[in-house]
Amino acid sequence: MQYCSAMRQFRFQIAAIRQRLYTQPMRAVAIALVAIALSLMAGVPSAQARTTAPTQAVAAAKSIQPYLDRVEKQIQEFTLDNGLKFIVLERHQAPIVSFITYADVGGVDEPPGQTGVAHYLEHLAFKGTDRIGTKNYAEEKPLLARLDQLFDQIQEALAAGNAQQAEQLQAEFEQTRALAAEYSVQNEFGQIVQRSGGVGLNATTSSDATRYFYSFPANKLELWMSLESERFLDPVFREFYEEKEVILEERRMRTDNSPLGKMIEVFLETAFQVHPYRQPVIGYEQDLRNLRRGDVQAFFDAYYVPSNLTIAIVGDVELDNVKRLAQIYFGRYEDRPRASQELPAEPPQTATRNITVNLPSQPWYLEGYHRPALNHPDHAVYDMMGSILSDGRTSRLYKTLVEDQQVALAAAGFSGFPGNKHPNLMLFYALTAPGRSVEDVAGALRTQIERLKAEPVTQPELERVKTQARAGLLRSLDSNSGMASLLVEYEAKTGSWRNLFKEPEYIERVSAADIQRVARATFTPQNRTEGRLLSQPAS
Repeated sequence: MQYCSAMRQFRFQIAAIRQRLYTQPMRAVAIALVAIALSLMAGVPSAQARTTAPTQAVAAAKSIQPYLDRVEKQIQEFTLDNGLKFIVLERHQAPIVSFITYADVGGVDEPPGQTGVAHYLEHLAFKGTDRIGTKNYAEEKPLLARLDQLFDQIQEALAAGNAQQAEQLQAEFEQTRALAAEYSVQNEFGQIVQRSGGVGLNATTSSDATRYFYSFPANKLELWMSLESERFLDPVFREFYEEKEVILEERRMRTDNSPLGKMIEVFLETAFQVHPYRQPVIGYEQDLRNLRRGDVQAFFDAYYVPSNLTIAIVGDVELDNVKRLAQIYFGRYEDRPRASQELPAEPPQTATRNITVNLPSQPWYLEGYHRPALNHPDHAVYDMMGSILSDGRTSRLYKTLVEDQQVALAAAGFSGFPGNKHPNLMLFYALTAPGRSVEDVAGALRTQIERLKAEPVTQPELERVKTQARAGLLRSLDSNSGMASLLVEYEAKTGSWRNLFKEPEYIERVSAADIQRVARATFTPQNRTEGRLLSQPAS
């Protein structure tokens, strides 16, 4: 039971990361486009990857291509004068519509000392506007401003070592916060959605992007236009200090009080030396405590501009009506330039990196290798390679480490960690079996990686993964929300949603020679980061 609990914890940790990173949905495509259901990936294979596949694989891809071609032709797009782009797919089988607003901004875009601000903003985007979430904004507004002033004064008093003044200011802060709370209508945005039949209201923040999504009955299209445009037109970041405590508690639960969370955080800090993939999306505790409402407002003003937003609408709608309403509601947005910044490029790794953490936990082993971004020509090869090694119970790692050698109770992995817009990691992980060590796990894992470099993948194994990919793609395309997710991801990350429909062909053309070539280039000692979470008795 102890090991089962640890396994569930790790899966929760990875699931939370994937969800917040929104790595989840596009690796769905990378495994279903190598299997639509996981992690933000899509790319264009090399000329070699396109020309070396057997005829049988190409024929298999063509078997679903007519259907994909029909779907692709049904998708329409338009861009407002302010730069905001809409992607629309009419589906009239059921009177429901799924919506996704995709902000092309995430943890990597955060200013120094403000880690967590992208995720913080996501939380505050549900707090309403000057009309939603308030009983009287004219009277609420000065109280919110006074709270900001008091917060700054408290920080200054503490920095000056004046504890008595800080205590007095804190008392006034709490009184003012109580007065402001009297004007706040908690979760009014969500209540409006729920009363109108909306489902699935949620959002995710990743290293690469922030996504807001829910579904409505078809006759609520205009209500969605009104609500969604309002909250990003002139949001009010009320309940800022209450939400800070919520986010700090989230960090404590997922990282500070979780051995696995701590391990993942230091693992990324070790694998990435300069690129902001090294910093946690949830943010560092001190940065979160120091964040001001003005910091979040500045971040919003810089990145939540029309040209940095993409909206996908899939379901029972008419394109002309969508265009008309989009112009009425989202046409109000002012055309403003997106903030630009040059992210530091991660230098090539030159030697194996190791990190060992001793905590009260079951022993885990993590191993990561740097890989290119999703727009690299070999992107599909990387994802197929990852699927063969670590995707599910039929993968090589599970069959050898768990079933045959029994050195691990679980073994898996995925590609595109912690994001895939920039060069990232292939990550493998395993829970050590009782009586075995992490070194047993590391050795067994390394054997399988060396085997992939030394021996071409068999044709049956390759075809099995491709069959899973085709099935996963078709399942995902059948869902309005799944389709909407993939359309905005591919639009933002590859330059066009049309690349979604090219993935099956690219994946089918990946050959055993391609996998061996990329494995040899990637799985080298100098490109590896190893992480060991070792058991330490609780103090």
